[in-house]
Amino acid sequence: MSAPAQSPRFRDQDIAFANGSTGETLVFETADPVNFHQAISSRATMQTATMEGKLFRPPGDAAAAPVVVIVPSSLGVAASHLGHAESLTGLGVAAFVIDPFAPRGVTSTVANQTQYSFAASAYDVLAAVRLLAGLPGIDAGRIGAQGHSRGGSAVLSAAMRRLADPVLGPGVGLRAVFAAYPWCGEQFLDPDVGRTRVRAIIGDRDDWCLPQQVQGDLQAIRLRGGDAAWRLVEAAGHSFDRNTPPERIEDASVSSAAPTVYVANDGAFIHPVDGRPDPGLTDRDLMVYALKAGYGVRGATIGGLPGQPALFREDIVTFWRGALGLPD
Repeated sequence: MSAPAQSPRFRDQDIAFANGSTGETLVFETADPVNFHQAISSRATMQTATMEGKLFRPPGDAAAAPVVVIVPSSLGVAASHLGHAESLTGLGVAAFVIDPFAPRGVTSTVANQTQYSFAASAYDVLAAVRLLAGLPGIDAGRIGAQGHSRGGSAVLSAAMRRLADPVLGPGVGLRAVFAAYPWCGEQFLDPDVGRTRVRAIIGDRDDWCLPQQVQGDLQAIRLRGGDAAWRLVEAAGHSFDRNTPPERIEDASVSSAAPTVYVANDGAFIHPVDGRPDPGLTDRDLMVYALKAGYGVRGATIGGLPGQPALFREDIVTFWRGALGLPD
């Protein structure tokens, strides 16, 4: 894979993989809901936004390739995300790497996750599905999404029928989602994912996101009848798929041990203290509560130990082969 060492914007990079796949910049419409209630129950009031991404089609002349939307973490599009896209194209799968940050004037959400809402992150995924389903050479029945950290939260929320149905239509949505070390601090009371297959993976030493919340979220999906599984990786920290040694990110704002916030059927957040759904609550309101309650922590670690990036790649390859019906 070749790419410029530095670029002010992902869309302006010329990226080519070793297998010959090159990135095609696509621009599409998304929205900036302030919370899930607006995205589900008051969509007409949302502000529209423009989103960008690069589509990497698999080499060859496949008539209709499956595709996976890749959603980056709080540091934006990284070499590891492009590496996963290259792995997917090698399997005969198109990869659509989106950049949620630059179009919104954001460079990182590490120190402040409230620069745009988690509902907007999930809406981006569904907007990408809508775009891809209408493209030639793409199999609209085999669209998946793979998200990392904040992106992992996005793909899990995008799989929820309570959100996908009003955005895409009843029963229309993702074939499968793979959530890598997702933050699961916001969970739907009705975790119905319909026919979407769900997998999550996280390290047992993750100090950015709480493994127990991931476990609880995936178990709730299973109890609701969904096809869901998760994997806990021994001695792995956050972003263990990176081919870089663990490093401390001192300005990371973390409150992983805060109580889980649930999302009512109309999208309203339910405050952990009073237990009542409030359509006006936003991510910022709930994160301020978590800080005042003493859950806020500064600093977290990212990076992989030897063998962990390869373990991660094996896991995603196995998952996408099965979820998208690929030949062995």
